[in-house]
Amino acid sequence: MIQMMAASAALALALGLLLPSAGVRGAGPPPIQDGEFTFLLPAGRKQCFYQSAPANASLETEYQVIAGAGLDVDFTLESPRGVLLVSESRKADGVHTVEPTEAGDYKLCFDNSFSTISEKLVFFELIFDSLQDDEEVEGWAEVVEPEEMLDVKMEDIKESIETMRTRLERSIQMLTLLRALEARDRNLQEGNLERVTFWSAVNVAVLLLVAVLQVCTLKRFFQDKRPVPT
Repeated sequence: MIQMMAASAALALALGLLLPSAGVRGAGPPPIQDGEFTFLLPAGRKQCFYQSAPANASLETEYQVIAGAGLDVDFTLESPRGVLLVSESRKADGVHTVEPTEAGDYKLCFDNSFSTISEKLVFFELIFDSLQDDEEVEGWAEVVEPEEMLDVKMEDIKESIETMRTRLERSIQMLTLLRALEARDRNLQEGNLERVTFWSAVNVAVLLLVAVLQVCTLKRFFQDKRPVPT
């Protein structure tokens, strides 16, 4: 019951993070923001998320199963028009890029229906690369640009800033992915430790039981030997 409540709360939080509120839709298109989320997918269940996207942008979707038996899940990605873009079955991780995107809500679904016992802990990340950022940089350059007064060309400065921004974003994405990999490896190690500890305790108990039986058997042999009457 607690796990079902946690899963419902996680789903509500994910929808709150990924979807814009109804009151803001009339004010214009939602801002483009990269996002990451980790949620618990119960056994025999399917959960879907919707992400708004502008037109003519790049959307990169990356997911990974961090914990759960088999470390696998079914994944599908649909366009705003309902076209199935990606369909994977029982995968531990995946990276997919949609370029260019369509204006609308993309549908991401994670399916654990094939598992009747084990729940899965799933991490996924959405990364946007929009042309609007380039337009903003160009607008900024037009405002502050006196090319006659500068020794270095503004185009070189813009290129350096853009390269630095791209590398920083990629570094953040790689760190996030490494953090997810570390969590999955830690869960595997903890599971192995629990199994090793359990079977070690079983072996120790069996050895103690055998030792007690041997002692009792030897004592019975000596107790059965009585002096022969003359």
